[in-house]
Amino acid sequence: MKKHNFSAGPSILPREVIEETAKAILDFNGSGLSVLEVSHRGKDFQAVMDEAVALFKEILNIPEGYSVLFLGGGASMQFCMVPYNFLEKKAAYLNTGVWAKKAMKEAKGFGEVVEVASSADANYTFIPKDFTIPADADYFHVTTNNTIYGTELKGDLDSPIPMVADMSSDIFSRPVDVSKYICIYGGAQKNLAPSGVTFVIVKDDAVGKVSRYIPSMLNYKTHIDGGSMFNTPPVLPIYSAMQTLRWIKAQGGVKEMDRRATEKADMLYAEIDRNKMFVGTAAKEDRSRMNICFVMAPEYKDLEADFLKFATDKGMSSIKGHRSVGGFRASCYNAMPKESVQALIDCMQEFEKLH
Repeated sequence: MKKHNFSAGPSILPREVIEETAKAILDFNGSGLSVLEVSHRGKDFQAVMDEAVALFKEILNIPEGYSVLFLGGGASMQFCMVPYNFLEKKAAYLNTGVWAKKAMKEAKGFGEVVEVASSADANYTFIPKDFTIPADADYFHVTTNNTIYGTELKGDLDSPIPMVADMSSDIFSRPVDVSKYICIYGGAQKNLAPSGVTFVIVKDDAVGKVSRYIPSMLNYKTHIDGGSMFNTPPVLPIYSAMQTLRWIKAQGGVKEMDRRATEKADMLYAEIDRNKMFVGTAAKEDRSRMNICFVMAPEYKDLEADFLKFATDKGMSSIKGHRSVGGFRASCYNAMPKESVQALIDCMQEFEKLH
């Protein structure tokens, strides 16, 4: 039976990326060695790093003066690295969910943190609007897509100060005006690669401005100067990232990913809104295209476990919602085919007929 992988992360990858990565594990570039066992400083792997960085810059149209880094530690390490490198006195944060809240917590160890707005009181079911960003803050931090709650900032905000963004779960799903940011970061295990590598886009002239000492491994300049090779990088996820970037480019780039994301989300949200058994959890204007969250309507709440089993038996994998929202979550990242979204819709309609 075909499996439809709706996992929120680690999540679906293009099949050809998995296949090319599998080949490289067995024999990398015809060397007779695995990509798992070659030197990261050898010319074969340096070519992988160089191509991954070049494709990253090309696909996102990154301006001159920015570096692309591949680091360890996940986005959670960036919650600390961002304030370490950029927070001198004050930083502003938009609180849109668990990950934004965790980023704020780390920043408080480095200076004053202003929460410009929060949707916590409504269990993060919407993106706050009409807030004021303090003009004297060192940067303004946003989390562009909230995987747990299914909300998303679908465009780049206007800010009077430099912006920093956690784009872990929607990078490469839409065009981004990188010039608005001094730093964009994210865990790769949604739209880019297997877990184990973190991408960071950092503006070169924004680093080295804070007065504090920064440990070498936590200093962006260390990794800019070292070409992401100050220490041994996570070679396998970087190889997979390069393959994914090749795939995105071949498919038509972020404009095509954007079109597909909207098409898939519109299909599924239309069914959620039509089907009286289900209810969407996020405010309609802020609904995420990457993580589509929904629950049983109150009068059908007792059928939640039944639908989960029904859908799972039909090949729908990992659609159980996060415990803080409940219900269901269908993560529709770039590699998710439209056919899988249709299969879930068919499942919902079949369940509706049965009940």
